[in-house]
Amino acid sequence: MTDIDSLTDAKATARLKWLAMEIALHDAAYHGADAPTISDAEYDALRRENLALEQAFPHLIQPNSPEARVGAGVSDAFAKVAHRLPMLSLGNAFHAGDVTEFDERVRRFLSLERDAPLAYTAEPKIDGLALALRYENGALAEAATRGDGRTGENVTTNARTIANIPETLTGKNVPEVFEVRGEVYMSHADFAALNARAEEDGGKIFANPRNAAAGSLRQLDSKITASRPLHFFAYGWGDVSTVPGETQAAVLTAISDWGLTVNPAMKLCNGPVALVAYHAEIEAQRATLGYDIDGVVYKVDRLDYQQRLGTVSRAPRWAIAHKFPAEVATTVLDDIEIQVGRTGSLTPVAKLRPVTVGGVVVSNATLHNEDYIAGIGGDGQPIRDGIDLRVGDTVQVRRAGDVIPQVISVDLEKRVRDSEKFTFPDTCPQCGSAAERVEGEARRRCVGAMICPAQAIEALRHWVSRDAADIEGLGIKQVEAFWQDGWVREIADIYTLEANHGAALRTREGWGEKSAVNLFAAIEARRTLPFARFLYGLGIRHVGRTTAAMLGRAYGDWASFEAAMIAVAGGDEPAREMLLGIDGVGSVLVDTLASVFGEAMTLDRLTRLREHVTIEDAEAVAAGGIFSGKTVVFTGTLEHTSRAEAKAKAESLGAKVAGSVSAKTDYVVAGTAAGSKLKKAETLGVVILSEDDWLRMASEG
Repeated sequence: MTDIDSLTDAKATARLKWLAMEIALHDAAYHGADAPTISDAEYDALRRENLALEQAFPHLIQPNSPEARVGAGVSDAFAKVAHRLPMLSLGNAFHAGDVTEFDERVRRFLSLERDAPLAYTAEPKIDGLALALRYENGALAEAATRGDGRTGENVTTNARTIANIPETLTGKNVPEVFEVRGEVYMSHADFAALNARAEEDGGKIFANPRNAAAGSLRQLDSKITASRPLHFFAYGWGDVSTVPGETQAAVLTAISDWGLTVNPAMKLCNGPVALVAYHAEIEAQRATLGYDIDGVVYKVDRLDYQQRLGTVSRAPRWAIAHKFPAEVATTVLDDIEIQVGRTGSLTPVAKLRPVTVGGVVVSNATLHNEDYIAGIGGDGQPIRDGIDLRVGDTVQVRRAGDVIPQVISVDLEKRVRDSEKFTFPDTCPQCGSAAERVEGEARRRCVGAMICPAQAIEALRHWVSRDAADIEGLGIKQVEAFWQDGWVREIADIYTLEANHGAALRTREGWGEKSAVNLFAAIEARRTLPFARFLYGLGIRHVGRTTAAMLGRAYGDWASFEAAMIAVAGGDEPAREMLLGIDGVGSVLVDTLASVFGEAMTLDRLTRLREHVTIEDAEAVAAGGIFSGKTVVFTGTLEHTSRAEAKAKAESLGAKVAGSVSAKTDYVVAGTAAGSKLKKAETLGVVILSEDDWLRMASEG
């Protein structure tokens, strides 16, 4: 914190300008990109310093003051929604004294005596993404993010996929118009499962549940949002035709009666002592709630009091957020262990002297990659560049999002004098193969895919997982045991397990006739697999479930797909262009597929596997539609529908939706601000449709 008393006007102006710029950058990272670069505590410190400076130098307040701004700008990827009533932020309290001061301010404003009754609602402050749901005549009409507080993003299609957001309000006295406001979040268990799947797919790993929830809700493809386990808590309201109660608690009860979820931990409290006690109670439960919170919100209960109190700048006078202190603990880094994943990625893990952080005992923490350990940067790491990590260091650990432990700093004064820099291995610790670092990537990968036990076991584990072959009774322990015994070394071996080792398994310790028969029956039931499950189960980097299904729709059957991929691997340019033309396929995926299908040993294993597994053709594209057999490209911003909805509609009418324009393109649908794709279409003489043309033809469908 700057020493305000020592500042001149010139220095105060310079500091205020810097703070305005710095806070704006962090707002954009947090609200706009769902990727914060500093902790909540560090951000709050910047806001407190800015507010203190503005109070000390009111004549120097900047035009772009953070105190006059909520959230961040709206992404161009979504249609804009003007909030009929601004979605304001909240002022913060950090200590019990701040809560007492808040109560005193409210009482002074309302001319209430210190001992006069004054009730507040208190509820956990969910660390998620604010969302406004507008219901008209009881039906969900619109959903919008907070955005900058005045203009948000239209995410209606995505919000409809959230299980506990009802399409229709039920019950008594539902107003003609009622805008529910609340928070979209992801539970700890769902977040862990999402990241585990992403790690298997080679996809994006989220830092915390808040980022995962925000990123999921703000997907351009609503199918992706639908696949993510999001939840919603209602905590207030905006534009309404009628308010169904005279207190905050009464209105939330009505909202709950209509079918929306209100946090069951909400409680009525009288006075600051009761509020602080509730804060302590919730903080003690924090680690067991199952979702992220970063404090408690207090609101004056009586609505007539709220109306009299009104708002100041970016926040209401009648509410405040009592934040929790940052969840940080100090311990010793006892060792750095290198783990090898299914795709060969070498991931360093900190082995810590056990320490309690936020009510949970932590003994392991992520170290991301070798650059993180070396202090070079990357992964949004908070450790300063040039500060490396060494075994024996005294470190600070934070549970990022209260889920993934992360080493955030090193106490250099306590560093052991003869400590040595950690040397990241250039060979795989599991198989001894070279561990190479691809240019542009922060990770090293083991190149011994066919001989590396870690990769082999993870690949087998992936094949039998729920979203792939889904073989019940064949878990990680069984896979590891069968691999160690040499019974199952590649996927095809699973399907010869009974023939080759059935008798031995029936007499194996921990097994028996019934358990062996059940396993063999489960394997037998998975000898026929849909195209997408088969491809996803192979565990190819960058080929997740969505991508596997997309490739299936594009090629139809496995023989066509495999032949095309072998052609791509052999340098066939038309085959490569066709693959690149599929909407959602980029050069990284193309190169990965070329590498996989250009490997003779991989093709041999695929041949052996296909002797035991029948692959169903992919779901056929709808035939007979107005766009049947046509290739359509969407470009620019669509104003009347989302890109995802337009794509889904085109596919339902028999079209193939491509991501790039070529001579084989039949139609280009051009929205506003269409760029290079439109120009290329004009050059090639492709039929160009306006959005209105597209909607008319699609409706005639």
